[in-house]
Amino acid sequence: MKYLMPYTFRQKSKTIKNRIALAPMTNGQSHPDGTLGEDEYHWLVRRARGGFGMIFTCAAHVSRDGQGWPGELGIWDDRHIPGLTRVAAGIRQYGAAAVVQLFHGGARSPEAVTGTQPWSASAHLYVPGKITVQVREATPEDIHRVILNFKDAAVRAYKAGFDGVELHAAHGYLLHQFLSTATNLRTDEWGGKLEYRSRLLIRIIHEIKKAVPDDFLVGVRISPEDKYTFRGIDFDDSLHLAEMLSVAGIDFLDVSTWHALKKPDKYPDSQKALITHFREILAEETALITAGEIWTAQDAEKVMELGADIISLGRVGIAHPDWPLHAVDKDYAPARPPFTPDYLASASLGPDFIQYMRKWQGFVRDE
Repeated sequence: MKYLMPYTFRQKSKTIKNRIALAPMTNGQSHPDGTLGEDEYHWLVRRARGGFGMIFTCAAHVSRDGQGWPGELGIWDDRHIPGLTRVAAGIRQYGAAAVVQLFHGGARSPEAVTGTQPWSASAHLYVPGKITVQVREATPEDIHRVILNFKDAAVRAYKAGFDGVELHAAHGYLLHQFLSTATNLRTDEWGGKLEYRSRLLIRIIHEIKKAVPDDFLVGVRISPEDKYTFRGIDFDDSLHLAEMLSVAGIDFLDVSTWHALKKPDKYPDSQKALITHFREILAEETALITAGEIWTAQDAEKVMELGADIISLGRVGIAHPDWPLHAVDKDYAPARPPFTPDYLASASLGPDFIQYMRKWQGFVRDE
């Protein structure tokens, strides 16, 4: 079973013990100032103990004005380094690679959380639910500052003992907002054709790579097509972006498909799965990671046959912290939702995370 085999990132000669990653997931278990919470520590380290080869943290905001929700892990100040050091050591003691997902919410950084008006590539109205938010356009100073914020955050991750970082350019957050034709209407060097809309992301990659050692992993998560209210992403543009990111020297591309076996929405009659399109376009030395509805050992094997180098587990990783240990059985098919709060607590979810999971329809069942 390929997903149980080690994987070596070819540009770095860094090897992970298996090809099973814990996906980066919002959990709201850190402190108001962004320092690591005890529940967040136990949630992550428990999955490392359960055999995952690669552990992604939740999205960690790189600047004070980039926070997306209460209880989010921070990496924008040196005060966060002690907690980050502790969780990196906790993960690595079980032989797993530790990776921080770096994030800025942009338009999705509420003023009620940050104390400042949200900003994005262009001014627009953001309508999350029943409210309307006026988002201001980024100034040149905002853009240059956030580039430094991402670079400094990556340096903090390195100092804390992490193996790498992932830039969150998916799901409608700031880097996604610059890539999107729906939210980036700029006519300067940061907007227009894809090469300009992707400039912020690629500039950040270059700055990080100059600031950290050669063996430190740098990856990117993208949304390959429109999903929900996050619009303006063309599939062919995403394939071209993947090529540009490979040239920029990223070690892995994490493609957020929502269902790992799906075909592109743009080409529903395609004979190839969405992830196969990416594997064929990516440079061989760039690892492809994907997640989405991978529950069983057979699901995992199928996703790898379609081109994934590493599988990333979300909901099944929440409910089954020892998934990799059980997946030595090719017929492994773990229980699916709903799960009781007591069961989730036994899987090292804290009360805030359990409450958050109630937003996922049908995941939590009260006894």
